[in-house]
Amino acid sequence: MNFGERLKQIRTEKGLTQPQFAQLAGIEQSYLSKLENDKSVPSADMFSTILSGLDMDEAAFLKEVDREVMAKTLGHIPAVTRFTAEAVAAQVSDTKKWLYGSAAAWILGFALMLAANDGIFFSNKLYKYVSPGVLLPGEAENLFDKQREILQLRMQAQVITFQEMSKQLAEFQATRARLVTVESPVSRGTVYVEPAENGRRRFELAHTEYVQAPGNRILQFLGAIVLVSGFVGLFIEWRLRRLKKTSAK
Repeated sequence: MNFGERLKQIRTEKGLTQPQFAQLAGIEQSYLSKLENDKSVPSADMFSTILSGLDMDEAAFLKEVDREVMAKTLGHIPAVTRFTAEAVAAQVSDTKKWLYGSAAAWILGFALMLAANDGIFFSNKLYKYVSPGVLLPGEAENLFDKQREILQLRMQAQVITFQEMSKQLAEFQATRARLVTVESPVSRGTVYVEPAENGRRRFELAHTEYVQAPGNRILQFLGAIVLVSGFVGLFIEWRLRRLKKTSAK
């Protein structure tokens, strides 16, 4: 929208005819007609006179005028130059806010996805520990691993016979061997010991599996949403800028 169209629009909205507004503003009707038909441009003083007649400030009047037309036809008016500079500064400020917001969304989204992938908040590892049985007070930590070897050494020393060795080994396996497996998302080292009924259990790390924790799946999903919202923010800022330019024409 150019200056003349804007002037005519406001005059019409106020229900004033050209003669009425010309008289109200203290200008000639013929000059008003030229202004509305863009056959003439106002001086700085005339622009102020017109605004007084319309009972408007420059911002309210100029907000609907096309920026390019304004620069070409009204650039000689200080009030218009000031308005244009303020509008550009406001646009730059708004754009920076959208850019900073989008950048923050990208950083936060990427950080959430990275945290989910690396298991920073919730472990993605599952540690499996195995204990072959309960160790009684005074028994060696490696009893269940060395029991067969100990019995074989006693047989070789002729302390027991082969039949006695086989019987004792079978009894040991039947009465003492009680395999227990523990899964933990937190590492407890390669070996740890904890109290058990009548003794203690020695757990050894059997293997480690990669299992994505439910919390990390949620973090990854939220991170993706936040990351995409950064791009959406840029698109919205671009569309708003286009709409402002379109509405001003």
